[in-house]
Amino acid sequence: MATKHPSSALHAPAVPPAYPMAKPGYGKRSAPGQQPRTRDDFALLPTRERYVAGFVDHLPDGAAMSVKQLAKQLPLYGQQAISTALKALSVAGHLRRVRCAVGAGDETRWVFRTFWSRTARDNEWWNSCLATETAARTAAPAEPPTTSAPPAPAPVAVPQQRTAPKPKSPEHEPAPAPAPAATPATVPTGGAAAPSPAYLALAELGRKDIRLTLSADDCAALEPQAAEWLARGVTTSYLTAALTAGLPAQVDCPPRFIRHRLTDKIPPQLSAEPASPNSGTSEPPARRLLVECTDCGRPGQPEALPDGLCRPCHTAHSAGDHPSPDPTKIDAVKAHMANLRTLLKPV
Repeated sequence: MATKHPSSALHAPAVPPAYPMAKPGYGKRSAPGQQPRTRDDFALLPTRERYVAGFVDHLPDGAAMSVKQLAKQLPLYGQQAISTALKALSVAGHLRRVRCAVGAGDETRWVFRTFWSRTARDNEWWNSCLATETAARTAAPAEPPTTSAPPAPAPVAVPQQRTAPKPKSPEHEPAPAPAPAATPATVPTGGAAAPSPAYLALAELGRKDIRLTLSADDCAALEPQAAEWLARGVTTSYLTAALTAGLPAQVDCPPRFIRHRLTDKIPPQLSAEPASPNSGTSEPPARRLLVECTDCGRPGQPEALPDGLCRPCHTAHSAGDHPSPDPTKIDAVKAHMANLRTLLKPV
């Protein structure tokens, strides 16, 4: 039986009434079938993880679950420590981060949720829970977009539809007017009238997170790699989310960091499927649900991310990541080392 240490336990602060809520569809979501809350919840976790888990457990569904927001409310630990604690809670079976496709057609977008279970669950339970969630989302009607209704568009001139011209003899056919020659001042640089979607997605990264601010030259250099993502069928929202998820506390060289992620996280190339017999009617896309690595943000199927971690992060966690030690043990080790140094001093 594990020994509890109530004296070293840290009581998480109460959830403030003004704690920020995520956008509709985002944030915390409680998993089903949890046991009633007791004072011994999370008692076997290390001090830091118990502190964070106690706070998250009292958050309402829909509360913001970003590392930055949690660190604002938990002053004992910074963003890096909170991120490490969430990873440990994922391994312990208390949470899974997922991304879901909602909407339809051109309005399809990804939303991000954190499923939370006060009761620790194993990988098989989480896989079954998320599979049930995926099935329910597929059977449910498409979710409407949560953006506010756009203002009524101003009336615009609609070109009149041309009717079929009367047949004329070739000699009476008027010659087509020559196209006006473009002057050098009006020819856009690079032969494009506007920046590509890939370029714009890269340029917007700095607005999403200042750590990923890129210059115009950086965006131009990285544009081909970003365009390859879009060519594989993902949206710019997906691209942005993959590049900004799970950032370290400091990014020393944003262009090199983005290039590395564009290379390592590129989605698979999907083969073209043969057209179905009922191809005349368009069907809504499958409403997918992907688990997101709690550490680096890499998406994947639940079975491919045991403990909520991708293979590289899981390997790193198993090899060198350890839970935070008990503060009383740290003091004991320091006292022991000081005693050894005293004994080794020459007489």
